[in-house]
Parts: sequence; structure tokens; C-alpha cells
Amino acid sequence: MAEFAVWAPERSRVRVRLDGGRDQDLTLGEDGWWRATAPATDYAFLLDDGDEPLPDPRSPWQPYGVHGPSRIYDHSAFRWTDAGWTGRALPGSVLYELHVGTFTPEGTFDAAITRLDHLVDLGVTTVELLPVNAFNGTHNWGYDGVCWYAPHEPYGGPDGLKRLVDACHARGLAVVVDAVYNHFGPSGAYAPLFAPYLAEGANTWGRSLNLDGPLSDGVRRYVIDSALMWLRDYHADGLRLDAVHALVDHRAVHLLEELAAEVDALAAHLGRPLTLIAESDLNDPRLVASREAGGYGLHAQWDDDVHHALHALLTGERQGYYGDFGSTDCLATVLAGAFFHAGTWSGFRRRVHGRPVDRERTPGHRFVAYLQNHDQVGNRATGDRISDALSPGLLKVGAVLLFTAPFTPMLFMGEEWGARTPWQFFTSHPEPELAAAVAGGRRREFAAHGWDGDEVPDPQDPATFARSHLDWVERDKPAHRELYDFHRALIALRRDRPDLTDPRLDRVEARPGDLSLVVRRGATAVAANLAPHPQRLALPALARSTLLVTDPGVEVRGEVADLPAESAAIVAI
Repeated sequence: MAEFAVWAPERSRVRVRLDGGRDQDLTLGEDGWWRATAPATDYAFLLDDGDEPLPDPRSPWQPYGVHGPSRIYDHSAFRWTDAGWTGRALPGSVLYELHVGTFTPEGTFDAAITRLDHLVDLGVTTVELLPVNAFNGTHNWGYDGVCWYAPHEPYGGPDGLKRLVDACHARGLAVVVDAVYNHFGPSGAYAPLFAPYLAEGANTWGRSLNLDGPLSDGVRRYVIDSALMWLRDYHADGLRLDAVHALVDHRAVHLLEELAAEVDALAAHLGRPLTLIAESDLNDPRLVASREAGGYGLHAQWDDDVHHALHALLTGERQGYYGDFGSTDCLATVLAGAFFHAGTWSGFRRRVHGRPVDRERTPGHRFVAYLQNHDQVGNRATGDRISDALSPGLLKVGAVLLFTAPFTPMLFMGEEWGARTPWQFFTSHPEPELAAAVAGGRRREFAAHGWDGDEVPDPQDPATFARSHLDWVERDKPAHRELYDFHRALIALRRDRPDLTDPRLDRVEARPGDLSLVVRRGATAVAANLAPHPQRLALPALARSTLLVTDPGVEVRGEVADLPAESAAIVAI
């Protein structure tokens, strides 16, 4: 017998359609939940006197896609082998962001397992999966998810995700799952038919979630229970929370604070650390301040200012939001203070933006930093990576500055070998009208920002998806292997050198120069020359030995370092 339950507090009648087409009425409780018990494997709900079968908003399994019936799933039936896994705290970690559908040619959870040893060899500690919950079509970035409890069937469904997490833990890798709770995708979102999940207002992607209006208690529970499920039932070690600035919540206790408290309670019960990482456009350190200090109690947040400072300086790009960035002074500011816009003027926004970080009390590991991520690559018109624009020397300089910073570093899949495959925006909407609308909107959006709309790949073209797959053969070609070995050595040095994992922002001393930067991290100095010509840089103290250089032409003599064009050195002082 299976137990069926669905929250539909304003519906007059709810039935469940069971295997074979038999319908059974559910009974309404005072809490707005309808319940029944019946023998079944596949099922769907019918609302009021309608005859359209709808998938369960909390469906654990959608084997027929997001429009089809739901299937019962027994979490206790899977045989885990990670009983000895005690988790991994965020400080000192190295994250690796990957998209299951394009990480391997097969694009499945099981195929991803075959590449985990590559990540272990590289020195990665934590795998961050782009959204894996069910979405419309076969392939998509994952941010159009509509079934927030069901792993995507073409990837391998519930058991496939569990096999991947189990395999990661067997290799000492933690797993962070990207969770999108700020909107539903445009097709297959049936939850709002059951209850008032949506508010009247809208965000960038559509209507906002009802987090503070009438009957919002059930909506908040829907989000929190989904988050706890990934951590408890799928053994994930953390969640990356997409665009939390789009979560409109005017309650005294914000949803994020409530979620953080529940996750901390679950961590205490499971006996392993659980991590919540926010993506936010607010530059507000209250997200990662403890609840005791009046913050939300999240464990980290993505730091776009670090990315923008590095990208604009390395590439010379100044369009859009890069216009505020690009100087060595700017990079020095973010390396020591996490944010560039910290209660200061933003030319792009044409207003004051952000809040300062308390450098003495806020550890740098609470900020995830990166040279590339899925957004910063995929939201370029052609999905080109920085490896298309930078010399091998500047790619190495960027890597040095990232992995010697006081933040939690993250790589985007393929970055470690300078992958030349693009990562483009792709969809597989079965509905022709929706497909055309998405493609047209994409072209108009980039045309408005100065790109040639004709250059924007059609998201629905299967070739766009195919181009975005990693080319693993490329990794072993000499120039790419050299860059891979360089990243591997950098990560090992970061692990072995306590100065480089020290998260104390107030101990970072950054001295900018003319296309150069010298950063002191305790007894370690980082000298970077971004100029197209050699430069002599003064070191903060007498150098004893060169630990790592990007070019054999680097020479360290006493308190100066002679650096060839576009090179960097990490020096013990």
C-alpha cells in the first residue's frame, strides 16, 4: 500500500488516479493536506471535478517527464556504501562546478562517475552539480526546473543521483547540489494549480514565490522540505541556492534564515557538516553572518566582484557591469575586502551598492571566488571561455591570483585544461511556441547589450547542446596538459601552504602597480605581472626560495622579482 498526500488547501475535491486508471478520493485534513492510502506504483492527482491528471508537486520520481504521472519511490531501498563518510567543511575546500548533461558525452550521472578520478587527481574536494531536478525536455541548464523533489530522468533518475553521490564520497569528494527556489520553469509547473505557490509580483524569470502572503506557510515548507531532502535522502553535503535576491520575503524571519536553522539542525542529527552557499546580487555580508550576530546564517556566498575584477583586468573587457572594474587597484580592494561595491557608487547600476565586509570578523572562505562559472561563460553571446581570449601566460596568472586568494576557489568544468569548447545556452522545449519565444528572447537580449543577434546560437538547435560538451581528448594534448598540470600544482601548493588557506581578510596585504600586483599572505608573497613586457617587482621581504612560477624566466634576487611578460611567482619570504 502506498500513502498519498498533497497540499491543496483551497480545492473542494482531490482524487488520485492509480495504475490502470482507477480514481480514488482523498480526505481533507484541517492542515490543508489531502490524504489516502491505496496500492499503486504510478499515480497522478485530479483537482475539483476536473479530469486532467496532474503530477504530484512533491513527486520523488518522474519517469515519463514533467508532464507525465508520478511514481512511488522508496528511499530506504537504495544500498549506500558511504556509512564512513563524515562530510567536509567548506574552509580549505576547492569547488568544481559541472553540468551533468555536458560533462561527459553520455550526459548521465553514471557517466560522470567515470571522470571522478580526474577531479581527485586535480585536487578538487567538492563537486558542485548544476541543477539536477526534473525540467521540461531532455537537456537544459537545469534552471527551468519544475519538479523540485525529483532528479531528472534522462540523467539517471533517483538511483542514478545516489550512485553518483555515493561514488563521490568513496573518493573523498563532497557534493553540493544547485537548488533553484526563486521561480518555476515555463513548462510543466503544475504546483501552482494545487495551492497559492506564486505571488502577484514577478522577478527576472517570471512570477515570484509566495513567501509572505496568505497560506505562505505551506509554500515555505515546500522549499525547506525540498532542501532537506537533497541533504538527507540523497546524502548531499550542501546546496548552492540560486539567485536568493529574487526571494521576496518581508517576514520578520526571512526564508533563508529559517532554512539555515533547519539545515544546521539536520547537520547535528546526521553528524556531518552541511553547507548552504547563496548566489546573491546584493553584496550583503549579512547573508553569511551568523544568526547570533543578526545575519541569516548561511555558510558562503558567490562573489561576483572577485570574478569581475579578475576578468576585466585580464581580458580588458569593460562593457556592461565590467565598466566599474579592471584596474589593479580594484583587484587589490576585492582581495582584501571581498567586495568592490561595498556601500560605494556603482556606475553600472547608477546608484550606491553593497555593504562593507567586516574584515576582522568575516573569514574569506565564506566567499566563493572564480575566474569562470556557468553564468559568466554561458551568458556570453556565443558561450566563449576566457581561454579563447587570453594567452597561456595570462591564464596561468589568473589561476595564481584565484588560488592564492583568501576565498574558497571554484573551477568551471574544463577550465583546468583551458578547454576550448564553448558552453552555450541550450534548451529542448517540446512546445514549438515556447521554443521560438526562448530563442527570440535570447537574440533580443544580446542585441540590446551590443552583441550581434545573428551570432547568438539557437538554444533549441541540437548542435548548440552538442558543442557545449567537454572534449576529453583535448585534455591530453600538450598545451592543455601543461595548463592542467599547472592547476594541479597550484591546488597542491595551496593545500600544503597554510598561508594560502588562511581566510583572515585583515591579513591580506595587496600592493597594486602598473599592470602588476604584489600580495602578501603571511610568509608567502605573490607577484603578478599582467603587462606584455617584463617587469621588476619589489617583494615585501627577503625571499628565500621560489615555490612556484608560471615561467622559467622568473628570477628572484633578494627583495625583487624579475618577471617576464604575463607571468607570476609565488615566493616564500
